[in-house]
Amino acid sequence: MKKHFFKFSLIALTVLALSACGNGKGTEAGNQAGSGNGGGKDGTYSFAFLTNTQNNTFQTAMNDTFERLAKEKGYKYTMLDPDYDLNKQINQMSDAANQGFDAVFVIPVDSAGIRQGLEAMHDRNIPVFNVDTAVIKEDRDLVKSIIATDAYMAGKLMGEQMVKDYPDGAQIAILDFPSNESCVQRVAGFMDGLGENASKFKIVAQQDGKAALDASLPIAEDIIQANADIDAFFAINDPSALGVAAAIKASGRTDIGVYSIDASPDGKAALLDGSFTAVSAQVPIQIAETSFNMAVDYLQGKEIKQEVLLPSHIVTKEMAEETAGKWQ
Repeated sequence: MKKHFFKFSLIALTVLALSACGNGKGTEAGNQAGSGNGGGKDGTYSFAFLTNTQNNTFQTAMNDTFERLAKEKGYKYTMLDPDYDLNKQINQMSDAANQGFDAVFVIPVDSAGIRQGLEAMHDRNIPVFNVDTAVIKEDRDLVKSIIATDAYMAGKLMGEQMVKDYPDGAQIAILDFPSNESCVQRVAGFMDGLGENASKFKIVAQQDGKAALDASLPIAEDIIQANADIDAFFAINDPSALGVAAAIKASGRTDIGVYSIDASPDGKAALLDGSFTAVSAQVPIQIAETSFNMAVDYLQGKEIKQEVLLPSHIVTKEMAEETAGKWQ
């Protein structure tokens, strides 16, 4: 009896250690890793979402969707949040690799900075589904598929809209986020969206708004103060654009346009109250649903696409009213 009790205790301690080492935030769908790529024999899989942050409703919408789908299927699910800390994300990826999930969904903190974590997954034969923000091309051999909003398309839509709104050209500023590949593509699309009218648009400033309201606000304030004739801003996401909108309001100006990408609940509210001029959509719920289903297909031996870019669209005020308080 003592030998059996000792074996049981040792197994229990091992399970607890594996569960604790991830520093993750568990969900009702489960907080333990499964048996790795051999999972599914009992009809279940274990998935992990290695996000870049949860301090953004985009990522929380994805997490909520993953959690809902896992719960519906009876799968085990864990979310790990590094809060934009690259070293922490790499450590979390290594921990997740050791826990042996059947598949993981990853948004890189830095598109060029997570190869070490990807290699840890690869060494354990854990398929990685790269969601929202693509890793750099040199690392794409380490992911099974990239699933994201078409960031270039979203940016191009805003460039084209700005040309329509300012047919004679304008003085503009861009708040970018160069460490994020998706945001780089948004800016590239925006510039191409200006098309043959690009020469009419003078870029008076282009700075890193860090995709955050608190970082973008003082930058926008300085740009407005230094450029009395500025006509419009393009920001790569809603938090950054909301920082711009706050700076414009503080300046007392009412004639500066704000063009954004996301169409988050806050972004839709800003469009409706006139703080935003235009916004194109990102689709976090669709990204989560698509990548989840692709992971299941892959684990069941089905062929999957190496890249899926979900189309963006301009969100009208009517659309914003109909979907107020929600992502798409």
